[in-house]
Amino acid sequence: MNITERHQLILQRLQENGKVGIQELSDLMKVTGVTIRKDLKLLEDKNLLFRTQGGASITNPYTIERPINEKEFMRADEKQRIAKAALELIGQHDSIIIGSGTTVFQLARCLYPSKHLTVITPAVRVTLELCARPNVEVLQLGGVIRQNSSSVAGVYAEGILEDISCGTLFLGVDGIDPDFGFSITNLAETSLNQKMIESAQTIAVLADSSKFGRRGLGRVCHLEQVQYVVTDSGVQPSMVEQLEERGIKVIIAK
Repeated sequence: MNITERHQLILQRLQENGKVGIQELSDLMKVTGVTIRKDLKLLEDKNLLFRTQGGASITNPYTIERPINEKEFMRADEKQRIAKAALELIGQHDSIIIGSGTTVFQLARCLYPSKHLTVITPAVRVTLELCARPNVEVLQLGGVIRQNSSSVAGVYAEGILEDISCGTLFLGVDGIDPDFGFSITNLAETSLNQKMIESAQTIAVLADSSKFGRRGLGRVCHLEQVQYVVTDSGVQPSMVEQLEERGIKVIIAK
């Protein structure tokens, strides 16, 4: 089959089933998975489909924001291991930002510094977790609290960040894609995350392996803006290689 015939067949299968898998298409058309991935990228560039982990969908599967109390129980063990591995990135007498999301919230839960630590956060759950913790001083960003994330967003929070410079930002994301970068599903929080990135000297993304190969609705930053990605052992070696080629140190939580 030539490229035009392959693309026609991919789009036909999408219309019939709503989604397709790379292995399924590879077996059907007798071509390699690499070829199928290239085909899917070309079709996505033409806005004809959305690439997903292991395939493609006719609708964007990452624009639906799940409530935080629902997301908390998804891949919970991996999130806990990721958080513990990320503790190594926090220095003595440090100042950090902990963003919103269930993975970075796990970082707050296991944070017991022996020296003074300033934590800046838009997430109400992080504040409640840390506000009485020894050696921790919390700066809660202000604004309207979003119910789905229990976190603030908007101009009030962004205004505070304009006068802040801190060490490390621990950022949660919904998608990591080598071409699109790091993204989340909610546009209201995209701008705040970008402001947090500007306020930090080091950016560490905490994300389980299911986030790789996905794209959220709003891009938070490009790959080159991030220094660390902390994830679990389920991440594909090829994806780790792509990130490290772009200058990111990938930490695999054990």
